[in-house]
Amino acid sequence: MKRSYIYIGIITCMLTTSCKKQLTSESIGLLTQEQANTTPTQTTVETAVRSSYKMLANTLNILGEWDWAGGLVFQNDIVLSDIASDDMEKKWVSDGDQPWMDEINNFTFTASNGGPNGLWKYNYEGIKRLNIAIGHLTNPSIEQITGISTARKNQLLGESYFLRAYYYFSLVINFGDVPLITKTVESYQEAFDVAVRAPKEDVWNQIKTDLAAAKPLLPNTKYSSDTERWRVSKGAVIALQAKAALYTQQWNDVITYVKELEDTHFYDLNTNYFSSFNTEFTDNEVIFAYDHTSNEIPRNGNGYCAVIGWGFFAPSTDFLNSFEPNDPRKLYTVNTVTQNPNKLLGSLDGTNKGNDDAPNNKILIRYADVLLWKAEAYLETGDYANAIAYINKIRQRARNTITAEGNYAPAGTLPDRPSSTDKATVKNWLIAERRAELGFENHRFYDLRRWGIAKQVLNALGKNFQDHHYLYPIPQSEIDASAQTLKQNPKY
Repeated sequence: MKRSYIYIGIITCMLTTSCKKQLTSESIGLLTQEQANTTPTQTTVETAVRSSYKMLANTLNILGEWDWAGGLVFQNDIVLSDIASDDMEKKWVSDGDQPWMDEINNFTFTASNGGPNGLWKYNYEGIKRLNIAIGHLTNPSIEQITGISTARKNQLLGESYFLRAYYYFSLVINFGDVPLITKTVESYQEAFDVAVRAPKEDVWNQIKTDLAAAKPLLPNTKYSSDTERWRVSKGAVIALQAKAALYTQQWNDVITYVKELEDTHFYDLNTNYFSSFNTEFTDNEVIFAYDHTSNEIPRNGNGYCAVIGWGFFAPSTDFLNSFEPNDPRKLYTVNTVTQNPNKLLGSLDGTNKGNDDAPNNKILIRYADVLLWKAEAYLETGDYANAIAYINKIRQRARNTITAEGNYAPAGTLPDRPSSTDKATVKNWLIAERRAELGFENHRFYDLRRWGIAKQVLNALGKNFQDHHYLYPIPQSEIDASAQTLKQNPKY
């Protein structure tokens, strides 16, 4: 039986001879378009939703086979966020391995670089899978056709709306205007028709629309499922609503959404800072995470741990020097003696290092990050006292946590920030707190860009960041495959 895949964002595969094999071959964990167009079963609907999570994973070779140059060996968010920032270097020892990552690090990349290419493909592959799932789940007869319960249908649809919003969030903050595709693409002509960039305002509106649709569909519980705690929850939806408001500078909405999340009483700061990274779905702080597991077929492990074993993902000197004295978060993030990025390994003793099928989860949203969004919103609305109070919540947990050595930080470590009515002073405190709290969690570069200080900060470190680097280039392969219908970002 011929299996035809209609790739939504990967326009290259619509046109080139080299991709015809992909259009007629089985894709692991993914429904074919032909299967999607036949009468669905509950199993095919469940599979469509579950497979859409996969594009969040750190698992190796989901979309290719050791395609380093194409940026497809693993999800590239760590390269385009942390390595591009002032926090991370590609490797502990500088070498010529994977020069495309060096180009991201020093901002000499072009539109053919594998980093943006991989990120684009991962996100649009996720969107394609979700559009198939949403198409089924919004069929008025789906319960009668499949026997799925109303509650389960609503849960899966809520998850799908959230995940589509999540992937579009990644696209819009990295590329600006992007193709906005909300249904399955049925033909080559339709693929050309959708290969146009929608204004970023429309993309943000779609993100917010999807999240508003997702919220009432999910149960009012911390976990949507006690047996599958990795699934999208209502708390995750509210958190992403707050983050979308943050990135669109809707400050009062940020405060409202974070308060809504606080009022659920589902989340709190863990007593120990590292608990988010070495426990799974039993802590107080993690709102959304990808559930890596070992020994599954197809593989579902954390492939970052393998490349860490090859020397990847080292701290910059500037990052190490940015921590205040005795801050426990520094060693929890990275051990320079053993060359272990502890956060990424989910361990303090090197466990998982070199394991290409490691079980440690990937934290995508946690409560400390959310509280700092609220601090920022208070800052931008002139409520400096509340902004400082939320910053101090994060500092208090950090100084009171048991350190990686098993003791407590000396008295006077990370004292509370004092009262201030100077916006610039409080903003600098916020910037410093986010860097220390969230290092190696794929936030720093995006923070620098949305604050408008990326050029100032990165140029001071000798990086070649220019104004056009506030967006990444549309992958050249996508532009070529669209017969130039897709237009490039300026100066690429």
